Amino acid sequence: QINLSVIRQYVDYLVSEQNVKNVFVNGTTGEGLSLNIQERKQLAEEWVRQGKDKLDHVIIHVGALSLPESQELAKHAAAIGASGIAVIAPSFFKPRNKDELIAFLQKVASEAPAVPFYYYHIPPLTGVKIRVEELLDGIKERIPTFQGVKFSDTDLLDLAQCINKNEREEFVFLYGVDEQLLSALAIGADGAVGSTYNYLGQKNNLMLQAFGKPDLALARKYQFLTGEFLSYVIKLGFGVAQTKAVMTLVSGIPMGPPRLPLVDASEDFIIKAKAKLDSIVWPDGN
Repeated sequence: QINLSVIRQYVDYLVSEQNVKNVFVNGTTGEGLSLNIQERKQLAEEWVRQGKDKLDHVIIHVGALSLPESQELAKHAAAIGASGIAVIAPSFFKPRNKDELIAFLQKVASEAPAVPFYYYHIPPLTGVKIRVEELLDGIKERIPTFQGVKFSDTDLLDLAQCINKNEREEFVFLYGVDEQLLSALAIGADGAVGSTYNYLGQKNNLMLQAFGKPDLALARKYQFLTGEFLSYVIKLGFGVAQTKAVMTLVSGIPMGPPRLPLVDASEDFIIKAKAKLDSIVWPDGN
């Protein structure tokens, strides 16, 4: 079941401990597609309520397999004051081309005509491999509120082409593969949305600072250490349930179990992941 009571503590932890001031709610890590409409609305409301005057942006993912449900969630997000909405491509009956995908996205975006709209590109989970570079061509005419993309794919050529063609910088590109963030920044990504920033937000902020200086050697150290941890836990079997376990370990906030068909992280995983995380010596000495 959803646990609204920890969200206030969660917001305070992200801001004070991780220097994270933007959240993406009801996405992959939040198991958005495993929740019913009412649960998704309750979570969105609580994040907006608790984030008031503390968070800069609360983007609500409103994608669903059902168009009317997605539209209902978009309308609700607008009503509660979300900073933005995002939508993944439908993943059972899939859009076969750019026009079919844009038609779906446009129907959702039109329900929140004053709210910035993001396309959530995650082909490893949706199976929809329509290139974003192709999707962006003329999209502003079809979706006036289109703001940018949460790009959760390893195809950096597609991302690079998007950024290269974004000459007037009208779109924002938020990268979603945490272990490749530095590579995405190098080709012009504007920021990132990812699960590890829940518990490694501060370290990634230090990487962003190093990249901005630029001190690429220092930035690489942070990226390589994040990669070392992720490479280790991926071999153990790393998914949403294991992410919750790591976040609980680091933050002390009970993230709870996942919902079936996902199953809880094993005790063995938790012990090994903790030992690995504790063994990492970051450039800032912590």
